Amino acid sequence: MMSLYIVFFIFGAMIGSFLNAVIYRLPRKINIAHPRSHCTKCKKLIYWYENIPILSYIFLRGKCSKCKEPYSIQYPLVELFIGLVSIFLMPRSLDSMSIMYFFLYFGIFCALFCHFLIDVKHQILPDSINIYLGLSFLCISLLKNPPVFYLSGAAIGFLFPYLVTLAFYHLKGQQGLGGGDIKLFAVLGIILGPVGIINNIFLSCFFGALFSLVMMALGKMSRTTKLAFGPFIIIVAVFQVYFPTLFKQFSSLWSI
Repeated sequence: MMSLYIVFFIFGAMIGSFLNAVIYRLPRKINIAHPRSHCTKCKKLIYWYENIPILSYIFLRGKCSKCKEPYSIQYPLVELFIGLVSIFLMPRSLDSMSIMYFFLYFGIFCALFCHFLIDVKHQILPDSINIYLGLSFLCISLLKNPPVFYLSGAAIGFLFPYLVTLAFYHLKGQQGLGGGDIKLFAVLGIILGPVGIINNIFLSCFFGALFSLVMMALGKMSRTTKLAFGPFIIIVAVFQVYFPTLFKQFSSLWSI
């Protein structure tokens, strides 16, 4: 069993290294495969032995081996975190169906994680990640749910936020939700269904508003400060998808 933990951790850490590239390159519209990894200051290529997850950062003391430019602590932390997520999602049996579900749910988590950090840093939710999520959610829903479940969930996830945003724009001349947020609601509706996506919309708006009020009370933001809303959608979705029992107990306080 311990050997399996090690294998899954190494696999997750390697994927975490790739996610670091996605998080950095995707919002900057840089190809995620080319050019090879390099120092962003001196442009020195990072050799394979300088790109071993977690270990290379420690051996290099978090700096470029040529110009000594510090590397962000984000890199090893992401690799460590995704390695632990891989262990957490590790299937209890290694049959083909369990492995398939592992890759689906692990890939979904990785995509949501990239969405989270990219939105926090750049306030965008890339279409390419939403498309990946939509296809992954559809694969799961096709196996588990009737068409009315995921079709109505996607429709509600798109139309409700879109119409509210449209009405807000016509009334106040300001954009409410961004297009990426609306698309994310739509693809989440595929796996959450109609009730689940309504719960997500309600709770993410609630936590987003609560966070804004607290930050304004602390003087950290004003009423005109733009807030990345995607992270609130994603946090609620992670609990819905990966901790459904805990989420049901929580949401039963105001279940619709």
